[in-house]
Amino acid sequence: MDARNQHEVVVITGATAGVGRATARAFAKQGAYVGLLARDADRLEATRSEVDALGGKGLAISTDVADAAAVERAADQVEEKLGEIDIWVNAAMTTILSPFDQIQADEYKRATEVTYLGNVYGAMAALKHMLPRDRGRIIQVSSALAYHSVPLQSPYCGAKHAINGYTESLRAELMHRNSNVRITTVDMPGLNTPQFDWALNRMPKRPRPVAPVYQPEVAARAIVWAAHHSRQRLYVGLSSLLMIWADKFAPGLLDRYMAKSAVSGQLTSQDADPDKPDNLWQPVAGDHGARGRFSNESHEHSVQFWATTHRGWLTMVGTAVAVGAVCATTGRKKRKRRVKYLQHLID
Repeated sequence: MDARNQHEVVVITGATAGVGRATARAFAKQGAYVGLLARDADRLEATRSEVDALGGKGLAISTDVADAAAVERAADQVEEKLGEIDIWVNAAMTTILSPFDQIQADEYKRATEVTYLGNVYGAMAALKHMLPRDRGRIIQVSSALAYHSVPLQSPYCGAKHAINGYTESLRAELMHRNSNVRITTVDMPGLNTPQFDWALNRMPKRPRPVAPVYQPEVAARAIVWAAHHSRQRLYVGLSSLLMIWADKFAPGLLDRYMAKSAVSGQLTSQDADPDKPDNLWQPVAGDHGARGRFSNESHEHSVQFWATTHRGWLTMVGTAVAVGAVCATTGRKKRKRRVKYLQHLID
């Protein structure tokens, strides 16, 4: 938070469900003023009420992130009503569960415009305000699938690859300009969000996140932490790290594993309802909150993320243990030499 703002001002796209909803709650608990961008007016109002009740101040702005002009107007409205934007979180997304050859061209375009171009438009709107002030933080909510894709989600995986690609270019430009605006990519594991209830699905079974699954609050804590620490990239969940390492060192083996296991790994045993509404073109009615239907198997915490955010403390403890081990070994050797010397005197 800059001294010119009495409260930290945060903008979150996709703020009314899943990761965006959990992140809005997390910032609200810190007293932030939160600009909430999403399409559904009823869910926006419900989210705004939550933010206010948790100690923050919410501003609901009905926005389709695939509309660049609408995103820019929303940023202007936040600046006018809440103050100068400190943090912009790009969390809006949509996905399609389908074999590639069963996706229509306009559907693929729409998913790409929301997930990828919506992210680009968010960064553009944020930078319009941040660059002249030479301060601010943009958080890109990405995925382990930005490093190695899974079958059935080619629009989403392609968009996440693209997000990481343009973000690297933008980060280098900011560094070249010696800008104090920072941009951080947070790569997420499988998350228990409502997207698996309202994503466009052309499979015979209902979709599910790839295991292991984490609650969206894990993602929210990572985003809030990233917004206040200087990291270029932040990985959440051991599964994310394993995916990234496997792609680096054994991409062919990972492809074969995906071909064998990842289709069934994204489907439940429940039959899909072909008439169930999806959110690709229009929001699905009702307030679905942050969590999906997989809480019974979802992790509330990530040991890997905790270790990442406490690596200084862990390094100190590890050093102390190593020094203690060396001292103990040295002490044992000295004791052995003294015993041998005493035995020599007795003999």
